[in-house]
Amino acid sequence: MSNVLRPVRQATREGESALELARQVLAIEADAVRALIERLDGRFLEALRLIQACLDGHRGRVIVSGIGKSGHIARKIASTMASTGTPAYFVHPAEASHGDLGMIRADDVFIGISNSGESAELVRILPALKREGAKLVAITGKPGSTLAREADVHLDAGVAKEACPLNLAPTASTTAALALGDALAIALLDARGFSARDFARSHPGGSLQREALKHVADVMHSGAALPMVRENATLKQALDEMTRGGLGMTAVVDAARRLKGIFTDGDLRRALKKVANLRSARIARIMTPDPRTVAPQALAAEAVALMERHRISQLLVVSASGELVGALNMNDLLRAKVV
Repeated sequence: MSNVLRPVRQATREGESALELARQVLAIEADAVRALIERLDGRFLEALRLIQACLDGHRGRVIVSGIGKSGHIARKIASTMASTGTPAYFVHPAEASHGDLGMIRADDVFIGISNSGESAELVRILPALKREGAKLVAITGKPGSTLAREADVHLDAGVAKEACPLNLAPTASTTAALALGDALAIALLDARGFSARDFARSHPGGSLQREALKHVADVMHSGAALPMVRENATLKQALDEMTRGGLGMTAVVDAARRLKGIFTDGDLRRALKKVANLRSARIARIMTPDPRTVAPQALAAEAVALMERHRISQLLVVSASGELVGALNMNDLLRAKVV
C-alpha cells in the first residue's frame, strides 16, 4: 500500500509547488504592470504627440523594432496599432542594417524596444535613423542606456525583477513593455476617433468582423415582443407589460408611438419610496422621461458603449422621426456576442 501512495503524495507536493511558483510569476508580472501606472507622465504624452504629428496628413508611419523576446513584443505592438487605426509596421533591426532601413522616412516615428537599452542591433542603426530624420521613441528598462539617451522620448518600462526564479529569462520586463505598448495603441485609438465600424473594416475575416458589424436592428426586440404602454397606463398595467416583455422595463409612448419615457425595475423601487398610493398611480408620474435611445441602424457595439458609459442595462430604439421601434438589454448583446 505504501509503495502505491508514495508517488501520489510526491506528485501532490510537486503540484502544490508548481502552483505556488505560478502564482508568484503572476504576482511579479502584475506588480510590474502596476508600477507603470505611477510612472506615466508627460513623456508618454510627448510620445503620443510625436506619433500623432507623424500621422497627420497620412505623411508618416510608426515603425516598431526589437530583437529577441523584445522583437516578439514589438511585433505584437505593431499589430495592435495597425488593427486599431495607427499605420504601424515591424522591422527586424538586423534586417534593417542590411537594407530594410530604406523603408523608414523622415516623417516616421521609430519605436525601439530593448530592456537593456543596449541591444547591439538597435544601437547600430541609430546613426542612420538620426540622419534620416525619423523620430525615436525608446521603451527600455534602463533610463541611462544608449537607446534611452539618444531617443527623442524615453518611456521607462523597468521592472524590479524578472518573474524567472533565476532573474534571467525576460518575463516581467516583456510583460511591462507589452502593456506600455498597448497603452500607447489605445490612447492613439481614442485620440484618432477609431470606431467599432473602423475595427470591423480592419478585421474582414472570422467572427470578429461578423460580430462587430451587427446592427442594433439585428438584435433588438420589436413588434409584439416590444413592451410598451401609453402615458395614462396604471402602474399595474405597466408591471404586467414588463412581466410579459421580460426585459426588466417597459417603454412609455403616446398615441403615435412617439417615445415619452421608460419605466424600469429601478423606477419601481424609487416609486415605492415616494408614492403614497401606488394602486392609483399613473405611469407618467413615476417613469423616467427622455431616456437614452439609439438608432436601429447604429452598430450594436455602439449600443454597448452607450450603455456602459451611462451605466444602464436597457436601451430603447427609435427611428429618425422619434417613433419607438425596438428595445434591447445587455443580455441581448451578450447572446449576440457583441460584448
